[in-house]
Amino acid sequence: MTITRGERGERTLVQQAADGDPSAWRELYRRHHGRLVVWLNNRPTGDAAVAAEDVAAEAWLTAARTISDFKGDDDDFAGWLFGVARRVGLNVHRRGQRRRTSPTDEMPEATPVQGPEPASADLDWALSVLRHLPDREREVLTCMEVLGLDTAGTAAALGISSTAVRVARHRGLRKLRDAPAVVRPA
Repeated sequence: MTITRGERGERTLVQQAADGDPSAWRELYRRHHGRLVVWLNNRPTGDAAVAAEDVAAEAWLTAARTISDFKGDDDDFAGWLFGVARRVGLNVHRRGQRRRTSPTDEMPEATPVQGPEPASADLDWALSVLRHLPDREREVLTCMEVLGLDTAGTAAALGISSTAVRVARHRGLRKLRDAPAVVRPA
């Protein structure tokens, strides 16, 4: 069964996924995985051997185990999923602190593969500009301006209040506005 975005709302998909419907899981994955990996690529794991895709995969598995805990409407699922990914990332970071690993020089060079993350120059430029902000402001702006999450979804993803999200967004945008101009690539 092919599902288009307009056929089922997020809440319906979540309920069907909780009931074990594989097509609902595929649609949720299609809608959110790319943004999740982009977001995780900009969060340190503390372990060079762990890629954002690994954290995303573990987050999806955790989401599958705990989807019955999800309470909310259509706009809340992305925030809940990003919150799950944030907690998984923190656990990976803690594990990395205990067990430092780094790739060896003998590893073969990776073959470029078309991944789910957007490869646009605009996204790369935006993320490079955001890297100069403090962590919280960068994370809030990445969630809201790059990934398109709303205030509530960003708050859930980052584990902070909606007020803290609004304040960090305001401060981050002000710092970007007051910063020296950064030339956008052609």
